[in-house]
Amino acid sequence: MKISAIKGFADILPGEIETWQFVEEKARAVFALYNFSEVRIPIVEKTELFSRSLGETTDIVEKEMYTFADQDGKGALLTLRPEGTAGVVRAYVEAELYQTEPVRKLFYLGPMFRRERPQKGRLRQFYQIGAEALGRGDPFVDAEVLLLLRDFFSLVGLDGVILELNSLGCVQCRPRYRKDLLAFLKEREDKLCPNCRRRMERNPLRVLDCKEEACREATRGAPSILDYLCQDCRDHFETVQQLLRDSGVDYKLNPRMVRGLDYYCRTTFEWTSDRLGSQNAVAAGGRYDGLVEDLGGPPTPGIGFAMGVERLVLLLGAKESRQAPRPDLYVACVGSAARSWVIPAVHKLRQKGISVEMDGEERSLKSQMRRADKLKAQFVLIMGDEEIKTGKGILRHMDTKEQLEVSLRGLEEALLARKVSH
Repeated sequence: MKISAIKGFADILPGEIETWQFVEEKARAVFALYNFSEVRIPIVEKTELFSRSLGETTDIVEKEMYTFADQDGKGALLTLRPEGTAGVVRAYVEAELYQTEPVRKLFYLGPMFRRERPQKGRLRQFYQIGAEALGRGDPFVDAEVLLLLRDFFSLVGLDGVILELNSLGCVQCRPRYRKDLLAFLKEREDKLCPNCRRRMERNPLRVLDCKEEACREATRGAPSILDYLCQDCRDHFETVQQLLRDSGVDYKLNPRMVRGLDYYCRTTFEWTSDRLGSQNAVAAGGRYDGLVEDLGGPPTPGIGFAMGVERLVLLLGAKESRQAPRPDLYVACVGSAARSWVIPAVHKLRQKGISVEMDGEERSLKSQMRRADKLKAQFVLIMGDEEIKTGKGILRHMDTKEQLEVSLRGLEEALLARKVSH
């Protein structure tokens, strides 16, 4: 019986994985330049970690999490992680990383899980690359995170992404905005979708994030959070913008951008592309100065982001495709003596850093040459029983078609020399 993959869970196969590896390689390179260290967090966490950090009225907690009871008999609820920030902050607090170095710059790569309708660039198991800068509340680190992303997009050759920027204020200035926004929404309550009417009292800012066209139309002209910022938040946000301008990074203000999670404050942002449809964010994040304390740590400011690898691959795939790495050498063997010789010989070559492919079955030389060509091997070493007797093989350069006789004793050196020269 043929068993297919679960809807929303995709295989990443050769031909596509090379672009993923390229993205991950460039991400690691940029993180190293900005002095971020890698952290690896569990895929499964206690459900309360996400309900406390993300907010109980968020779409993720209400309807998108994969949650199940632990079988330890204690009734504990566990959840496949829907995002990375909460887990990184939990690890930061649990390991008391702030004791040895209060400022930590951490990054992660890996799968996340959400029960939602699969669509372009959006799956139920999806991959994120994310980063968290903990222990700094200054606007300079906000700009640094945004510049890191700008550098990453440049490094992978992704153009056409737009930075949208907003500030959500702080505990000092947001209550006044919340009060006025709630009054504005109550006047239009009958025009809002059931979801927004239900969540309006607990978190009216979430209404601005609704994707329903009726809600977006009803909230046109809503008060702007930028008009309510206290002086500290205003100064912080203006400094971030000035640093971006000084660094040559274009952006546009989007006062409606509130992000979908409750922990955000002050600087929030999205990098978007018009080539992804309605779900157009490539990378997004913001500041979350109260989250570490909410999860049991000391008062610690933080800012971070996550970017979807599937969406990046979609955008990069539309630009160019990447090929699987070609082997340095393909060994074509004909005859029993050559076949006995090949395994230890190939093993020695691989130990020297030479990538080698071969065929374990008895195939004709013509068939083996076709496979070497299909694999785009740089060289082919042709070995028969006669070559074993003389101690010399025929080395063919597959690009130039140049062919020469080489001593098997000096094969490694000959290959390494020619690999460099070509």
